[in-house]
Amino acid sequence: MIIFVYACDLKGAIGKDGDLPWKQSTDLQHFKRVTLGGTIVMGRKTWESLPGKLPGRRSIVMSRSQRDDVEVMSYDEVRLLSQEQDVYIIGGGEIYRLFIEDVKELHRTIIQTEVEGADTFAPDIHELGFHLIGERIVEAGDKDQYNMVFQHFIR
Repeated sequence: MIIFVYACDLKGAIGKDGDLPWKQSTDLQHFKRVTLGGTIVMGRKTWESLPGKLPGRRSIVMSRSQRDDVEVMSYDEVRLLSQEQDVYIIGGGEIYRLFIEDVKELHRTIIQTEVEGADTFAPDIHELGFHLIGERIVEAGDKDQYNMVFQHFIR
């Protein structure tokens, strides 16, 4: 199954200047809980923004060229893999748009802010048949900039 995992601001922004536009330790812990033990799929820019392979997860990058530092797959290969196991799409914007028709489950964190100058956005999921099955409001902790809302959708 294809599963999206992302954090966005109140207007759907997920990135600015090639990075996350906030510091949210609580959301990173949530991301880890959701994806640990799974296969994460991302675009080249998302891969390059990470400090390296995330422990406890298989990392796959969708790229037009082969890489020595990580496994590379095409759209069709990822779709085939998703028939055998859960695949977590973790960004960026182009990769979310590519899989929008295939996604069956979605974990979204809404960061309670509006990012000035954001350049990457999550797909609009309204009118795509998603149903909210869980929501939790979380106040900012010591290592968070903003309050957040964890949401879980299925379709």
